[in-house]
Amino acid sequence: MGLWYVNADTLARSRFVLSPLAEAFASLKVLHAGTATHPGERAWLDTHLPGYRRLLAADPVTALLVRSGVGREWIADFLIPAPRDGETFEEGVARVRAVSPAVARAHLAVSLRGLLPALLDRDDLPERAAGLLTYVWTRTVLPSWERRRHVLEADVVARTARLGRDGWAAAVDTLRPGRTRWLGGNRLQINLHAYPPREISGAQLVFVPVTSQTGWVTWEDRDRYALVYPCAGVLARGPHPAVPTSLAALLGPARARILVLLESPMSTSQLVAVTGQGLGSVGRHLRVLLDARLVERRPAGRSVLYSRTAAGEVLVTTQRG
Repeated sequence: MGLWYVNADTLARSRFVLSPLAEAFASLKVLHAGTATHPGERAWLDTHLPGYRRLLAADPVTALLVRSGVGREWIADFLIPAPRDGETFEEGVARVRAVSPAVARAHLAVSLRGLLPALLDRDDLPERAAGLLTYVWTRTVLPSWERRRHVLEADVVARTARLGRDGWAAAVDTLRPGRTRWLGGNRLQINLHAYPPREISGAQLVFVPVTSQTGWVTWEDRDRYALVYPCAGVLARGPHPAVPTSLAALLGPARARILVLLESPMSTSQLVAVTGQGLGSVGRHLRVLLDARLVERRPAGRSVLYSRTAAGEVLVTTQRG
């Protein structure tokens, strides 16, 4: 298994950050695989996969670059620079473009675990990678970035609340279940691959959510490390989670949708963003659900999170049954 050794001070200074570039690369991975993990992603693929495949069919060098750089066990490092807090997509992709050609070729050889194909023995690989990431960002991610950003923010708020309630071990164990675990003794399992452990105490450590069901680790020298993980729960299933017809008849469609969404803790502003309902409407529905003891609220930093109570969980589960 892959291990990072992390002391308490480094873990205490770590933080969750959002990264447009990581979201674009995660979307590139989905396009590369061509398979979906939920209906919302299937609809997204149906819309964007044909154009992506036409682009690569017309550019065999970039097509080979993707196949070589997105390996099963290792991603070419220059494609996934460690995200920086507050960095725009343009700032992130500029770091990809600025990689030296020799470094890009060396990283591809590592991901291939062998010799670099002759077609990739060229100096424009960073520019081609940056161009492809820009295509994925502008054509397939940017049109839905506002919704995606709110989903990512909601995930961070929910995980931060869990961190405060249950501690780092519980928070880390749920990032990539079965792959990422806190083992104790300053040991953070990052994946299942048999790579040499790394001592990262004293470095910057960030956790980065993406909306697709993928993840990876990356670092810059020995100064900055990032663990990219998939959003969990209802937030990752696209903008239209199913609301049982009987529950909608009982509570009203808008109120029922809020109760279904609160499988994962969310703030009022996040509910507004995800549902498209007005702030006043969401607030009224939450008051009714609170009075009925179907949801509860609790502070999380400067936010207030709402989530289903046990009674709300029973109601949604039985109506789905």
